Amino acid sequence: MTLAKIIYASMTGNTEEISEILEDQFSSLGIEVERVNADDAQEDFFEDADICVVATYTYDEGQFPFELEDFYDDLFDQDLSGKVYGVAGSGDSELYPEFFCDAAINFDYAFSKTGAIQGHEVVKIENDAEDEDKIRLQEFVKSLANT
Repeated sequence: MTLAKIIYASMTGNTEEISEILEDQFSSLGIEVERVNADDAQEDFFEDADICVVATYTYDEGQFPFELEDFYDDLFDQDLSGKVYGVAGSGDSELYPEFFCDAAINFDYAFSKTGAIQGHEVVKIENDAEDEDKIRLQEFVKSLANT
């Protein structure tokens, strides 16, 4: 059975909600899912995954969540060849337009260096997921599952 693993970091609950939507979508496709908070993930979290997903927020002027900084740095040393990856992020384009979802963009770059295959472009969400975002997240999951 295909295994999708989702690691997320959330300050306000927005990105946690995004990760829950992703988990539900994978489950609805019959894909086994493991979703963990960044505080509980080890650097080898994706080792046995078929699909690797990071859901992160960006705060202030493009800052990573503190709890994902080490995971991000360690990701560059991972060999994820043959695995599919995707990144979803939340941010605030009104307060920080030039840094909107930068953490997600940086995670996408880090994944590209691991040998993993990008299953979908980065999904950027303005704060919390609205109905149209939920549709985009559903398409994101379908794309990852079919890559």
